[in-house]
Amino acid sequence: MQQFMSQLQHLLSASGSGPVNWDLARQVAASQLAASGDPAVSPYERNAVEEALRLADLWLEPASALPSGIQTSPAWNRNEWIYKTLDVWRKLCDPVASRMVGAMGDLVPPEARAQLGPMQSMVATLGGALFGGQLGQALGSLAAEVLSAGDIGLPLGPAGTAALIPANIRAYGEGLELPEDEVRLYVALREAAHQRLFQHVPWLRGHVLNAVEMYAAGIRVNREAIEEAMGRVDPTDPESMQAIALEGIFTPEDSPAQKASLARLETALALVEGWVCHVVDSAASGRLPNVVSLGEAFRRRRAAGGPAEQTFAALVGLELRPRRLREAAALWAALTEHRGIAGRDALWGHPDLLPSDDDFADPVAFAMSEFDLDELENFDFSAPGGPEEKAPGEPEQKRPDDGTEGDDARP
Repeated sequence: MQQFMSQLQHLLSASGSGPVNWDLARQVAASQLAASGDPAVSPYERNAVEEALRLADLWLEPASALPSGIQTSPAWNRNEWIYKTLDVWRKLCDPVASRMVGAMGDLVPPEARAQLGPMQSMVATLGGALFGGQLGQALGSLAAEVLSAGDIGLPLGPAGTAALIPANIRAYGEGLELPEDEVRLYVALREAAHQRLFQHVPWLRGHVLNAVEMYAAGIRVNREAIEEAMGRVDPTDPESMQAIALEGIFTPEDSPAQKASLARLETALALVEGWVCHVVDSAASGRLPNVVSLGEAFRRRRAAGGPAEQTFAALVGLELRPRRLREAAALWAALTEHRGIAGRDALWGHPDLLPSDDDFADPVAFAMSEFDLDELENFDFSAPGGPEEKAPGEPEQKRPDDGTEGDDARP
């Protein structure tokens, strides 16, 4: 009991900032990885990762109009993946967690709140610690599955950092019964393609993350599930705190606005992942002996998600899977056929040019549709003054239409 009270005091005194105790989340994830194993990256693996990413960038040159987006190419262990991506996870999870912590406070009867006084803050602190511990377990499991910084389709790592996780790539290759160097190179191609998109389409990072946030804002809390989970806590048993399962406490609102947010999120994820799949398969065709098997394996993996990704989705109510991946890949292929590589990639010049969910049904019709891409086909994606996504609530900036647009005239 003395040990438990000491741990509880530590949790309540080190709540951190925001609705989630992220210090605890990082500690739980690190402890889980220490128990399951986190192999150190060898000098050979670091060199192999650098070479794979360098070769991948060369192969992508003729397959993409977007230039290289790689500034650094490290090899991470699993703990490094958690540490380097935690800032983005904080941005994604805090809005959902704040509603969960608020719902825990609402469980206290109104007539008892005045009597609790300062103890009310302890409820919020305990909720932040509880959610932080659960997130730590989910991120620890996810860290044992992800293959690279951009593996789940979100820009989780630092900008310009194309990172691979050798231990996970090796384990995944063994499951596929394919040579490790081929799997590593295919993962490097995918990572390098993600970097080209998120580095040279300036509005895309905010567009995808905002789509996630807007969907998360419509998730409601199942108070009954929280009450049931808290009812299983035994103050005399520290293990009961760790055994609490918060999965299923979030459910999306069945409203038109929330359905629109979900469609926007799924379309954004599908377009990014479909472009990556199409470009990578085009670049690797005729070069990698098992490119067809690898492409199919990765499409299934992204469409279904691994066990850890499913656990994370149940915990925070966010499914980060592109549900219409094959249709999106077919759409980018049709655009390549009818408009060429430059015309295809010019659509990334502005979010309004991208296909909508309805366009997935007939990719050829969309590829052959009449709209002027002359300016965007000549757009210099490598220029530092590229198009930027407007901030929320900011009026749309108009592009000049007098035919004299230059670098200084870009919005």
